Amino acid sequence: MQITQWPEAERPREKLLQRGPEALSDAELLAIFLRTGIKGCNAVDLSRLLIAEFGSLSLLLAAGKREFCQGKGLGTAKYVQLQAVMEMSRRTLAEQLQRESTMDSARAASDYVSSQLADERNEVFAVMMLDSQHRLIDFKRLFQGTINQASVYPRVIVQEAMTANAAAVILCHNHPSGVSEPSRSDIRITERIQKALALVDVTVLDHLVVAKGDVTSLAERGLM
Repeated sequence: MQITQWPEAERPREKLLQRGPEALSDAELLAIFLRTGIKGCNAVDLSRLLIAEFGSLSLLLAAGKREFCQGKGLGTAKYVQLQAVMEMSRRTLAEQLQRESTMDSARAASDYVSSQLADERNEVFAVMMLDSQHRLIDFKRLFQGTINQASVYPRVIVQEAMTANAAAVILCHNHPSGVSEPSRSDIRITERIQKALALVDVTVLDHLVVAKGDVTSLAERGLM
């Protein structure tokens, strides 16, 4: 059945306007993005098929171009459109952190870090550079690969912090395994970086470990 034949209150667009985006299912939200279905399959049904095919909405959104374009009803135009929407979301979060104190916007900081790192397939260690009001100056991806004590260099972080004239930093890295539980190595490298930055009067406010759908704060866990 075509969506135009549904009761008006159940159509995704009308439902969003009347009840807000949080009232829609993943398939309904994706259907609004897709706009149309394919032969014999309306946009909502197609969205359900795509979410099942990719495993989840987040995995669909994180798919690379080749994998994404292989999905039913998808293609280069949709991939470009999606990447633009996601980049606008990341920039909006960055602007929010530049305007507000991250300590007063802990959720925004976690959301921003997650948007930057959650979809990475390899480990990435990054640093949020903050001013004296704890607002975002810059987000630096510094190390990639297998993150351990040997591959993260505190002196590089010190140099970057001084170049940015940062008063404080938030460390962050992702766990591609999908589990955000901090490892012993994560705790040890945090201690090393804290000691190095203390020599130049830069405070480490937190270390966020990112996994799909989850962010763990070492500060909140009392691990630093």
